[in-house]
Amino acid sequence: MSDWLILVEYTSDLAQHETPHKVMRIRDYLTTPTLFTGRRPNIINLARSYAYQTEGYYASLLAEARRHRVAPTVQAMVELRQKSLYAHAIPELEAALQRDVESGSAPVERMVVAFTTTLPRGYDRFAKLLFDWFRAPVIEVEVTGGVKPKIQSLRISPPHKLKGEERRFFLAALDQHTSRRWTAPKTKTAAKWSLAVLIDPKEEEPPSSPASIKRLAAVADKMGVEVEPIYPNEIASLAEFDALFIRATTAIDNFTYRFARRAEQEGMPVIDDTESMIRCTNKVYLKELLDNARIPAPKTEILDEKASFADVMAQLGSPVVLKAPDGSFSRSVHKVASLEEFQSTAKKLFDDTALILAQEYMPTQFDWRVGVLGGEPLFASQYRMARGHWQIAKQQKDGGLSFGSTNTMAIENAPKSVIDAAVRSARLIGDGLYGIDLKENERGVFVIEINDNPNLDHDAEGEVLKDELWRRIINWFAERLEKRIGGASAAAPAPFAAPQPSLLLKSAAK
Repeated sequence: MSDWLILVEYTSDLAQHETPHKVMRIRDYLTTPTLFTGRRPNIINLARSYAYQTEGYYASLLAEARRHRVAPTVQAMVELRQKSLYAHAIPELEAALQRDVESGSAPVERMVVAFTTTLPRGYDRFAKLLFDWFRAPVIEVEVTGGVKPKIQSLRISPPHKLKGEERRFFLAALDQHTSRRWTAPKTKTAAKWSLAVLIDPKEEEPPSSPASIKRLAAVADKMGVEVEPIYPNEIASLAEFDALFIRATTAIDNFTYRFARRAEQEGMPVIDDTESMIRCTNKVYLKELLDNARIPAPKTEILDEKASFADVMAQLGSPVVLKAPDGSFSRSVHKVASLEEFQSTAKKLFDDTALILAQEYMPTQFDWRVGVLGGEPLFASQYRMARGHWQIAKQQKDGGLSFGSTNTMAIENAPKSVIDAAVRSARLIGDGLYGIDLKENERGVFVIEINDNPNLDHDAEGEVLKDELWRRIINWFAERLEKRIGGASAAAPAPFAAPQPSLLLKSAAK
């Protein structure tokens, strides 16, 4: 039988005598990564807050990095923060509510859903579907419409706030849930598929330039594929397409995440998917993921506000690189040379996050960037440091960025150790498109970061492959779309061996 572990912020939130399962403080779980080596516990995260970068957020994030099964997942936390992120689930959930009402359940304006049961009782169909979607221990639901129920809001509720009858209800639901086997969420698939390229015309540093997007479209056209741009305010149009290629800078709190999530719910192949966004966005997660896979990375310490900065600096040397868990283009990354500078910089970073990273300084003339697509190397580039700076991107006084030069070479001409480390790292995340940043020195090769939304430009990353770069992208979609067409038919040709207008085109019926 699998272990169950219940995480709380304070021991008073759930006393050990209230459950037969082990209760542990979140802080202890965060700071003891080897505690469950060789085991895979089922974790119930009962944090007081699941907000971004709180202890509760990190508990689920690191549980996923450690390959522990956890509820709620980070994805559920993100989506349940605002209605626009969970709106895709509302129609199906309201339909389940309606069926429960038609079966005799009394209309309600508010209910508490704990795992797969509800208070008031009688909405089991709805509760099971809600948990299937979001896997959160407790969700408060506000409803209007009486016999024709409409969901007004879904909100993760911290269990420690439940009192009286609601508290007793939750404990019974927890006991019931942990007495059965863990099951994976239902995989939702759609019957049809197609392609769009998501771009943001207002973005100053997009991952692909307009010229590169045009080149992609030209190559796709020769392969019998239609490529159309789609914009941040056009999420309602996404259903007209069969696949989604995101070419705007991704973040879990902006439109790119909503587009990716909607595409997944439609059963569409997407680069990049929401799971990859969540995993790659946070450097704390990546640090633990690389550690567990024994992939070399710079010496790194995860710090909270109570950490001894002097001890960390003594261990890592001077200067030290301080990083916020998220951020792009070298933002929220600082080099500090003294303890005073360490303290003041860390204090500013802790204003926005419960954890930060301290990393040994590893100077090099350039960083490697290896693109990996579908678990295989795509390109290998050297990104030189920005002029007069220690990073590849330098922030200007006007808020813009300047970059060093890029030198791309054939995969076979890049060091094998660099390519191997990049591919191993990317496969830990998924089978989409990733950009792996690495440093190489006399000590070896070290993975710095895994990016879910790497730059792809025909005159930089595509300097060697040229049009083949875009053909491989299109073929990645084709392979996944063909699997959805009815399986691999013996008569089906290889992906895009010749123009096939039926693939990746808008459905004629639409």
